[in-house]
Amino acid sequence: MKKLNELLKNFVYKEIIGNENVEISGVNFDSRKVAKGDLFVAKRGDTTDGHDFIPKAIEQGAVAVVCEKLPAEISDACCYVVVPDSPEALGQIACAWYDYPSEKLTLVGVTGTNGKTTIATLLYQLFRRLGYKVGLLSTVENRINDQVIEAKLTTPESLEINHLLTQMLEAGCQYAFMEVSSHSVAHRGDVKPHLVAHRRVAGLHFAGAIFTNLTQDHLDFHGTMDNYRDAKKRFFDELPAEAFAITNLDDKNGEFMLQNTRAKKYTYTLRAMGDFKTKVLENDFSGMLLSVNGREVHVPFVGKFNASNLTAVYGTAILLGQDELETLRIISSLDSVSGRFEPLRSPSGYTAIVDYAHTPDALSNVIGTINQVLQGKSGRLITVVGCGGDRDKTKRPIMAQEAVNGSWKTILTSDNPRTENPQDILNDMLAGLDNEQRKKTLVIADRREAIRTACTLAQSGDVVLVAGKGHENYQIIGTEKFHFDDREEIKEFITI
Repeated sequence: MKKLNELLKNFVYKEIIGNENVEISGVNFDSRKVAKGDLFVAKRGDTTDGHDFIPKAIEQGAVAVVCEKLPAEISDACCYVVVPDSPEALGQIACAWYDYPSEKLTLVGVTGTNGKTTIATLLYQLFRRLGYKVGLLSTVENRINDQVIEAKLTTPESLEINHLLTQMLEAGCQYAFMEVSSHSVAHRGDVKPHLVAHRRVAGLHFAGAIFTNLTQDHLDFHGTMDNYRDAKKRFFDELPAEAFAITNLDDKNGEFMLQNTRAKKYTYTLRAMGDFKTKVLENDFSGMLLSVNGREVHVPFVGKFNASNLTAVYGTAILLGQDELETLRIISSLDSVSGRFEPLRSPSGYTAIVDYAHTPDALSNVIGTINQVLQGKSGRLITVVGCGGDRDKTKRPIMAQEAVNGSWKTILTSDNPRTENPQDILNDMLAGLDNEQRKKTLVIADRREAIRTACTLAQSGDVVLVAGKGHENYQIIGTEKFHFDDREEIKEFITI
């Protein structure tokens, strides 16, 4: 139980009507879950508006309501707090409700288009092996030490984040590593006018932040690349002075991210001069030999994008006070992240790779890495790729171009079509190809059949890349989830 005025300390509100000393027994933004004594935060969604459910929340026992506009009828049994931004208020209230758990451990956030999951997960692995109790909030899964908790969003809702951080503290965690999506940081000006800026990280205290890269994605939400970029930058703008910010100098937006941050600034790079610099000495499907700040280390990862990710991991560990040699020793034995350049070997001599690449840049990086390893060899690349429905349509033709330009054969197929017609999505992808490119392309809407065809076409020395879904073990068709795992499908066909 907390008094309402305790929850209102750290953000600006416009007006309070009623008793601000009322006792609160719980906080909810879903009116269906409201119980007697709760505080209900009314916020707009993309399809519904929580303000429409204020009467229902009060009927179910809410004693206080946070809202951007007052309802037509005011109840004497309820206190109303009018705020300029309900999602921002919810984030601040969530932190206060759980007694500010992010201030009691070392929380590091990772943002960018690609590499967030890999970096956050590898940091979690590294610090576990260094002997610490550690939490993880990621797209693939959430973890409290070795306990796995299903992840539903890249960045959970603010109440769930603070609940998980509290559980981490109770389990003795000293560190937590977290993916920070642009959706979770964005303010209203960073998204399309009719959509909601979720502000899920509002109120959290970050000890450090990492920027990976910025390429086209989520324009269905942000509208423009400038908005998308600015949402990422906002994460760094809001860091406290005692935090550190480490950015990828090889990305054209890397330095821009740090322009207005109060945090201590650091850089990592493969190509320039930075605080943490890595050079790729050798690269094949078994791993890479790297020189990291002048020290050689072999890692079981492939590709320059992974070399960059590992440099960010190394730099962050050093900034968190870890020993350089011990950090490199453990980095040399870290495990690959599920569905991120995950290889499966065929008895007949070809390699299948499952990767989450679902943006043009990520797909280009993965294809480029495979072709670099295949250079001078007789192997060919067969790429299976699709695009998600109800998402950014502008990247679909670009995804097809990236796949076809770097592959011997490309098979366009369904990803998660959601409520769109799968053929419409494929037509959008095909629109990016000229007649010559289409001659190298097959269109097989059924993802299972597309994977089977790729495995049938593959010969010894070839590589089959199945891109887009990675760790996901489902396919969303309409509004339903059906079990589907690219890795399972490959294992079934890989011996054919």
